[in-house]
Amino acid sequence: MNDQPTIFIVDDDASVRTGLSRLSSALGFQVETYCSAEDFLARERYEGPGCLVLDVRMPGLTGMDLQEELAKAGSSLPIVFITGHGSIPMGIRAMKMGAVDFLQKPFDDNELLEAISSAVEKHHEILNKQAEKRDARRRLDLLSPREYQIFRHIITGMLNKQIGHCLNIAEKTVKVHRGRVMEKLGASSVADLVRLAEKAGVEQRSNECISLHPDQ
Repeated sequence: MNDQPTIFIVDDDASVRTGLSRLSSALGFQVETYCSAEDFLARERYEGPGCLVLDVRMPGLTGMDLQEELAKAGSSLPIVFITGHGSIPMGIRAMKMGAVDFLQKPFDDNELLEAISSAVEKHHEILNKQAEKRDARRRLDLLSPREYQIFRHIITGMLNKQIGHCLNIAEKTVKVHRGRVMEKLGASSVADLVRLAEKAGVEQRSNECISLHPDQ
């Protein structure tokens, strides 16, 4: 994945695209410009850091339409809306759907640059969390079904004796599995396992006996 942020500018006005491109380039960002939402959607999906500077009103798909399409596709690319014909309800809707900012034309250059910088920073945080989640899930995949089951009980705070009673197995058997879990996951404490579970998005159930199946 390219770590150099890219700013995508989608606006049907060529002069606006040129001006925004120069402004974004001045911050050291890579820039790509598109004259329509359709052209942007035709691009290969972008997985790196960056943001989308998007006009609200355009022929064909509008900026709001593009926002909805990206949301359906699971894109995490932050959006900064720009418009000369916006309304308060429109701005509220855009922000509720995850837009970072909603700027009315004409806007101050510094205002836009601040919004872009904030969006890029936010996207870096999102991508880092996604990477941590993938790594945590990869590590959990190293566990056998029984070890995963033991792991799920450990992170609820259960002791070996409690886990053994819950699973109808000997306490010493639980202890062996627990040791393997700690070793495979590179953990030195229950707190380490809890943090790993949080990163992986594993639900922590309290005082429940958990089945052998990881998805239950």
